[in-house]
Amino acid sequence: MIMKTIMLHDYFKTMEGGGRLSLILAQRLGTDLGYGFKTRVHPYFDVYRLAGRQFDLGIIGDLAGWRNIALIHGFTHRTDFLKNYGAVVYSGFYAPMAIHNHPQGKNIYYCHTPPRYIYDQHDYYRLQYPVWSHPLIDALIAYHRPRYEAAVRRMDCVVTNSKNVKERIKTYLGLDASVVYPPCEIEKFKWIDQKDYYLSMARLDPLKRVHIIVDAFGNLPNHKLIVISDGPERKTIEKRAAGHDNITVMGPVSDAVYRQLIGNCIATVYLPKDEDFGMSPVESMAAGKPVIGVRSGGLLESIIDQETGMLIDPDPTVTDVMDAVKCMDRRTCKTMRTACLDRAAHFDGRLFISRMRNLLNGKESN
Repeated sequence: MIMKTIMLHDYFKTMEGGGRLSLILAQRLGTDLGYGFKTRVHPYFDVYRLAGRQFDLGIIGDLAGWRNIALIHGFTHRTDFLKNYGAVVYSGFYAPMAIHNHPQGKNIYYCHTPPRYIYDQHDYYRLQYPVWSHPLIDALIAYHRPRYEAAVRRMDCVVTNSKNVKERIKTYLGLDASVVYPPCEIEKFKWIDQKDYYLSMARLDPLKRVHIIVDAFGNLPNHKLIVISDGPERKTIEKRAAGHDNITVMGPVSDAVYRQLIGNCIATVYLPKDEDFGMSPVESMAAGKPVIGVRSGGLLESIIDQETGMLIDPDPTVTDVMDAVKCMDRRTCKTMRTACLDRAAHFDGRLFISRMRNLLNGKESN
């Protein structure tokens, strides 16, 4: 029997994978849940109804930089309630700061990735802000990095979502980690039909490179594309799609519409830069839909090239995407249906829950 456990996640603001994973774990294992803050109406809380107790730390602050400091401070000073638990599972960049409030019992860190703004994508994130703010960013990193590294080193067990991130943890933190692939609720995704469109579900962020997908379909007027999700590049994506009748930008959609769009598409297109793992390709395959992806990051662990999709250059051009779409026509994609379903089964959420339960019970070593 699992000791009294709480799941601690950074915050719930957008529809991101770490939040979904945390709620699935809390729901399936019946644990309590703590978080820095959540938006007033968050769709995940309608889908994953929790029976356990919730702790909202009430951390306020939308200003980039200030919010980071507030989260570090909040998890450090507002988590005395952890002393009432036998085990804590931490998720995110800031939740681990609470570990000093749980000196007795088991501490497990599910690391989606070490903070990329501190480590491998430091230069990229710096360039997203004006030059005058760079000293402030450097000061934030100098404040966050030692606290994060000290917290992670106190964990009894570090778990991560892919071999790709396992290598990052080894490189930047000098620690080993167990790979437990994140949960895909494959039973929720079904092949419905094969209609006349391809689908992009990635967050509208520069690192997801949805703009390349849109530009490719802008040159393929006989191929339809639907773009869903939201993010800082939404206006840019909408402008690039303007004037192309074959491209529809829908923005964020409900879970039900999301599953329906996947179940009816020809294939999905997903081109992230060095993705941690990426749940979208697994969800696509769970519906029997192959993926046009990039030969890098976590996609190398989920997609089987020429069997459950097509992997193109890690830094794809518009032409690369156009050529892939032409190759992945309706007939070709339909022949991959069974292989996609078989592949998705390797990431069944029940396997995730079973392995996390074993870790909490001490039946698996780090």
